[in-house]
Amino acid sequence: MHLKLRRKRLQRPLPAAADAAWTRRKPFIRRAIYQIGTAVLTTERLAADVHLCSAENSREKSAVQKKVLIVDDSPAQVKLIQGLLEPEGYPSVGLNDPRRVEETITAERPCMILLDVVMPERNGFQICRELKSSTEFNAIPVILVTSKDTVSDRYWGEQQGADGYVTKPFTREELLRAVRRFA
Repeated sequence: MHLKLRRKRLQRPLPAAADAAWTRRKPFIRRAIYQIGTAVLTTERLAADVHLCSAENSREKSAVQKKVLIVDDSPAQVKLIQGLLEPEGYPSVGLNDPRRVEETITAERPCMILLDVVMPERNGFQICRELKSSTEFNAIPVILVTSKDTVSDRYWGEQQGADGYVTKPFTREELLRAVRRFA
């Protein structure tokens, strides 16, 4: 998908407002000529393949960003996960109260849920089972992020409908791999 968007951008002429800004950066600009049909288009782009955010590109950028709901009773853990996801382009919403999961999903409309298992009053397995049995929320991927790392815990999470499983402590790469898999 990303490669298709890049090819589209390369074949579009520059927006008029951006044309003047780009000509000032002559040493860093590469000139490209594309022939589409009978018309020959001349476009310029940065050598590092950096694209300006025109109104057209900003709509594409917002469509790519995926909001993630992080449910964990530990505020420090929520901040840690947010700090790993947001620089990678995944805006996130943190929730410390497992009783408010459904109302937060309705209000925020996340594309994915990172869910801790060990929480007071309602554990992650219960929440996952309820979300996956609901017709309103069952299409949202749920990734369990937990310290429970036995084979039986993974199996039980899968039986509850979890789409992914990440054990704590996790590395940045492990978390991002799980998130990218469902983004």
